[in-house]
Amino acid sequence: MAPNDSAETNGTAARGSAGRRKAARYTVPVAVAGVAAATIGLVPALASSGDPDLPKITAQELIEKIAASDTQQFSGTVTISTDLGIPSIGGLAGSFMPDAGGKDASGADPQAKLTELASGTHTLRVAADGPDKQRLSVLDKASEYSLIHNGDQVWAYDSASNEAYHADTEGKDKQAETGRGKSTRGKDKALPEGVPTTPKALAEQALKAADGNTSVTVDGTARVAGRDAYRLVLKPEQSGSTIGSITVAVDAKNGVPLKFTLRPSSGGKAVVDAGFTSVDFTEPAASSFTFTPPKGAKVTEADEAEQAAGHEKEARKAVEQAKGDLGAFEGLNVIGEGWNSIAEIKTPGGAALPSEASGDVPAEAQQFLDALGDKVTGKFGSGTVFKTRLVNALITDDGRVYVGAVTKDTLVEAANNAG
Repeated sequence: MAPNDSAETNGTAARGSAGRRKAARYTVPVAVAGVAAATIGLVPALASSGDPDLPKITAQELIEKIAASDTQQFSGTVTISTDLGIPSIGGLAGSFMPDAGGKDASGADPQAKLTELASGTHTLRVAADGPDKQRLSVLDKASEYSLIHNGDQVWAYDSASNEAYHADTEGKDKQAETGRGKSTRGKDKALPEGVPTTPKALAEQALKAADGNTSVTVDGTARVAGRDAYRLVLKPEQSGSTIGSITVAVDAKNGVPLKFTLRPSSGGKAVVDAGFTSVDFTEPAASSFTFTPPKGAKVTEADEAEQAAGHEKEARKAVEQAKGDLGAFEGLNVIGEGWNSIAEIKTPGGAALPSEASGDVPAEAQQFLDALGDKVTGKFGSGTVFKTRLVNALITDDGRVYVGAVTKDTLVEAANNAG
């Protein structure tokens, strides 16, 4: 067994925000669920019994081993369990994506389909062969949903509805060369944000969040998917975070993260437990990344889907602008640091949450929000805290938003101190 060795790492907590026209008033708590969709799947793992006897390694050495890993070819089966403590959001994605439910919209569109991974337990088959070839299949009892990326081609197929979604990014690259004088090839692969790419991506994000207030240790060894691994454990040393600990099982041979478990500070079962049940690091078969729609399948082209969505292109432009200069917000301020970082956002025009009778929120979406929210008051006034076991958001009645992986009391305190 490897000893408990400690180290500290420096990093910056990930922060983000986005605004979408009228929907900005209720999309922030939904983005909380999106955090899970972007989190799960990036680092896999279920441990089997039997702890191997491995050479001693320090936490710093193990972190360096992860960073140095250049494994880009693998295939295997992943089991993901997510318990954010929120109602199931399967089927609700369209409710939170205004203009995305046009009559020609595809039921196989990954933007909505992969949101279902934010709750429950799922089995996935995954494969990758470098940065331009990936495949992810979500297995159900009687159906399968697959997302295939091969160079400039992206296909998604839902066997339950016999619908396919197709995007050809080569055409977009050519348009970029003509319209702007240079290509954006490689920047827009038509894959939704948060789609799994490499198993070590989530571990790297967790390590970036680590700072001087983080305990980083090697806590023994494990056997994961038939492979020897070290257990790297990160624990926030500050109070107020909803994150209790993050454990990453790291392949002892190639440094690839095999297991990711995030446990909440409130105790109980893991918020995210994702991992390989089987894995192979040899080159996957080329056929893994090819796809031909079955006979009779309804095929929706990405451009058609955008047209069906009406103003989606304009919305995307607004989001991209917001990413660049935060122009969609009156102000953005980050309160605190490390695990306790809280983003303070002033919504456009000081817009607050719509009332039940406003009619601005679809019925299913309103029920979802009501199930999450707690009314709170303080020096800041009054507002609603939308809770999950991982990320919480306080939206005040005067249109300010406080969001972070912190407790409700920490959010209220931040709002009180912000004046």
